[in-house]
Amino acid sequence: MKAVTAAASDRYAAFPLVRRLLVDEAWQHWPRYALAFTLMGLAAVGTALTAYLLGAMTNDAYNRHFQAIIIVGVTAIAIFTLKGFATYGATVMLSRIGNSIIADHQRRLFDKLLREDMGFFADRHSSEFIARLNTGTNAVTMVIGLLITAIGRDLLSLIALTVVMVSQDPLLSIAGFIVAPPAFFFLRKLIRRVRGIARMQFVGGTRVIETMQETLQGMRTVKAFSLEDEMRRRLDSSVAAVEYESNKMARVSNRASPLMETLGGLAIGLASIYTGYRVIEAGAQPGQFVAFVTAFLLAYEPAKRLARLNLDLNNALVGVRVLYEVIDSPPGEPSDVDRPPLTVTAARLEFADVRFAYHPGAPVLRGMSFLAQPGKVTALVGPSGGGKSTVLSLILRFYEFDTGRILIDGQDIAQVSRGSLRRQIAYVGQIVQLFRGTIRDNIALGKLGASEAEIIAAAKAAHAHDFITGFPAGYDTPVGEHGMQLSGGQRQRIAVARALIKDAPIILLDEATAALDSESERHVQEAIAELCKGRTTLVVAHRLSTIMHADCILVVEGGQIVESGRHEELLRQGGRYASFYRLQLKEQAPAREPVTVG
Repeated sequence: MKAVTAAASDRYAAFPLVRRLLVDEAWQHWPRYALAFTLMGLAAVGTALTAYLLGAMTNDAYNRHFQAIIIVGVTAIAIFTLKGFATYGATVMLSRIGNSIIADHQRRLFDKLLREDMGFFADRHSSEFIARLNTGTNAVTMVIGLLITAIGRDLLSLIALTVVMVSQDPLLSIAGFIVAPPAFFFLRKLIRRVRGIARMQFVGGTRVIETMQETLQGMRTVKAFSLEDEMRRRLDSSVAAVEYESNKMARVSNRASPLMETLGGLAIGLASIYTGYRVIEAGAQPGQFVAFVTAFLLAYEPAKRLARLNLDLNNALVGVRVLYEVIDSPPGEPSDVDRPPLTVTAARLEFADVRFAYHPGAPVLRGMSFLAQPGKVTALVGPSGGGKSTVLSLILRFYEFDTGRILIDGQDIAQVSRGSLRRQIAYVGQIVQLFRGTIRDNIALGKLGASEAEIIAAAKAAHAHDFITGFPAGYDTPVGEHGMQLSGGQRQRIAVARALIKDAPIILLDEATAALDSESERHVQEAIAELCKGRTTLVVAHRLSTIMHADCILVVEGGQIVESGRHEELLRQGGRYASFYRLQLKEQAPAREPVTVG
């Protein structure tokens, strides 16, 4: 375990990450980076020539050579113009490359999430992936940008300005480098602390997004339970933690500034004293003094940025790590397009001694076996936690079962491609997920590219057409976030219409009417009856009244089938099903209104 952890740590260390970014990310854009690098080189030369020209202009003014001053002035205009266009071109080019890299990583991360199984998301909050998407994708282009600008802008500028300083006074140039060793030594000590603080900032930022997202999505519950103060407390706590870490980062990352400014001032002061002595006492040209000091002052900022480069890189690399940690993890649903497709004829569904556990040592299905006959309705009933919904998840291969076989027309679903399996199944759950868009868009998701006639026919079959046409915008009515513009029964009927238009031979229903009132349930039941006609249907139900007419009822308890048969048969047996049925009758009895006979 320690070896694996060490390998992962080495993999995401600063140098391997930087090398990976340059080889995997930057190299594919090398022609545009080369152009940007060339333009930054021109800007660096322009910066150095500025210092040299100021010295030349000073000497010409000192020696009263006006024509030479005019030439220097015109040259300065040309140099600054060239530098301006070069800087503009390099900045735009780097921005376009960075935007391309960000877009590419956004697609890669989203694609990676789509290839994960449901277990991957079970212990994670959706806000974590939003934070990784925003932080990580921007960090990738930031790191590459730091490296390119450090070399193309800062290093080239520093080299060009050093040439100017050395040409003016080789001995004095040595004073300019006394800043570097102490600064690098001091910054090296700060890198480890910056890395830890940046990670804590990311975690805290994720908590802020998480609290905000949960509060907005659960606003009904927040207001119903008067949880406003509690939500404020949670957000305040998360925001305060981020603020604390951000303030710590500000202190630590800028701790080197006083030292660097002091050392820079020392170098400039010594240079000024020395060059002033040479001009006044030794009769040297004042232009040398002006050119040298100008070059030194211009070189100070790029030198300071280069000294901080390692610190800034380690700060940005935290974002790269949180992105690559997801992208590099093995996909929960690796590509299986090379496997044979599922061919459905009768749609005969069979479980054969299937065992499954979400967590080791806590089995959910314990050797479950049953047969769902083609074109018939098979219902799963039983106490909560018995494994009913797990059965549907395994059929859809949201999770991979441990042992046993699940067969459709004699074909093991573990041996066929997931895509071909899921194309043969229509699923309607208790919690309906509607997506951003209109009612028409959401129905058409069951069959991409469906015609208007197909959409309307599916809505009519789902008993949804009448309420849809009752809206002013009809099928163009936006459903709102998570379908909140519609009632629960309306959302369920849209989901049934989406399943109907798919025209799949196998139907899975997971307590599709459990959260509805009696009137809505009646409409949805009518829609579901239309959906199930002639199809192999597996229903998970809590209310036994909804499955009394099923062709076969399976009683699931402790991850096994303990009883099976039709409603009347199971009642005569007087076993677990009969107990559930009597219990529900007792629970419903007090809710019945007394019948008044007039």
